[in-house]
Amino acid sequence: MKKQKWLALLAAVSMAFAVAGCAENANQQPAEGEKQGDQQAEAQSKNITIAYSEGGQTMDPAEANDLTSDTLVLATYDQLVTYGVKTVDGAEIAKTDEIKPMLAAEWKVSEDNTTYTFTLRDDVKFHSGNPVNAEAVAYSFDRVKNSNSGSFLYGMAAIDKVTVLDDKTVEIKLQRPNHMFLQIIAMYTFSVVDPAVVKEKGDDYLKNNAAGSGPFKLEKWDPASEAIFVANKDYWQGAPKVDKVTMKFTKEASNRVMLLDKGDVDLAIEIPPKDVEQLKQNADLTVRSDASNRILFLAMNTQVKPFDNVKVRQAIAYAIPYDKLIHDVMYDQAKQLKSAVPSNTPGHTDAGFVYKHDLEKAKQLLEEAGYGDGFSFDFTLGSGFQDWEDDAVLIQAELAKIGVEMNIEKVARAQFLQMQKERKLTSYITKWTSFVNDPGYHLGFLLYGKGSSNYGNYVNAKVDELWEQANNEPDQAKREELYKQAQEIITSEAPWAYLYEYNRIVGMNKDVKGYIYYPDEVIRFYPLSKGE
Repeated sequence: MKKQKWLALLAAVSMAFAVAGCAENANQQPAEGEKQGDQQAEAQSKNITIAYSEGGQTMDPAEANDLTSDTLVLATYDQLVTYGVKTVDGAEIAKTDEIKPMLAAEWKVSEDNTTYTFTLRDDVKFHSGNPVNAEAVAYSFDRVKNSNSGSFLYGMAAIDKVTVLDDKTVEIKLQRPNHMFLQIIAMYTFSVVDPAVVKEKGDDYLKNNAAGSGPFKLEKWDPASEAIFVANKDYWQGAPKVDKVTMKFTKEASNRVMLLDKGDVDLAIEIPPKDVEQLKQNADLTVRSDASNRILFLAMNTQVKPFDNVKVRQAIAYAIPYDKLIHDVMYDQAKQLKSAVPSNTPGHTDAGFVYKHDLEKAKQLLEEAGYGDGFSFDFTLGSGFQDWEDDAVLIQAELAKIGVEMNIEKVARAQFLQMQKERKLTSYITKWTSFVNDPGYHLGFLLYGKGSSNYGNYVNAKVDELWEQANNEPDQAKREELYKQAQEIITSEAPWAYLYEYNRIVGMNKDVKGYIYYPDEVIRFYPLSKGE
């Protein structure tokens, strides 16, 4: 509650006593109406409301693939293992390279690192009352294997076979040693579902309903308005500290900011950078702006002229007005990207980074590339992100100064994503967040020759060789050295003009405790509390 409200309330209470002409008695029992008011206030203090921009697509863990859907899943399901947490400058953030037990009490790994044997806790039940057992784990992993969305993660985890050894023991064999295996199965995708419920109600049941063992139960989900979760009082880790969590779906960022500023919601996400300083003026709020591993880059299709010429790509990188993007567009709620791998990812290096705003250097490179008179090219801009639009306009203006005409074609978000998948775009701006905070995961998707999201068609045989070597290297220090060599090659060849690394901005009432920043940007509701 805001300070002004408290003062108004105290004044009203004092006036009421004066009019009645009576004094408070320490032993006086509150009237029934007062009791109900206190109870309501207490109940309200244990409820949390969070403003999101989107209502989500599905409750199915194996198919969830957007921030809200992922949040719905993590509220209601558990996984075999989970990530650790560390404190940095007084704030709690996830330590995703530290894997901790969750449904699995412990696990053993074979000497060749290809077989993991998990022993499950024996005190966990689904919301239905059914026990969580090895069959449920195998069933859930099989759903991921056959899913439309999560199957690529199943492949990236290199899972070969999941076998039930007994009621509480499950064995997972890998096709090859994979240092990312545990980090991948800690994701929401590998949530353990209740097979009995799914078999009884049908597989589609999970699209709109939950069948998990997690800290909250789903009470309501309307993607157009809100989702409501109530605490699972019998949760095996102990009942949540809040009774109810409500997700309010508020598309307009300005409305989310207003709701937070007025105290009508307890948290709000996806706050525009321009509003951060204003919200910080509100003494009732805390604004967290954490360095994330969400990056933005300008991709150039290396199979399309003139971007098949490395000097042209380098020239574009030298023409980017980096300071303007960071200060004028992002209001300093971002920092310059200096490698294909974000700076808070283990194994990141900015060695070899040379790009700064230098139009003379850009002109020189164009001359050397045979484009001294400049050229024109098509740039596709997906809608939905104001900073992308502002970036594109600023970059277009700078390129014009070196004789390069950038033709901006704005398309709807869905159309942009489809065009991107077809890999025919000449150039575009896009963002990326690696849920597994590891260079192997990141580069494997984006810049490995066979990467499923390598939409700019970048291929370098040495980079591919280094990535494959690293994937098979069990020693972390040696593995990271290989990834660093790959990053230096990529930076020198500039398939992307690096733009910036976003901060993850979350505003919250100061009464709210327990917020933890995770690289996947999903808020875990279980650690949250209010008014303590």
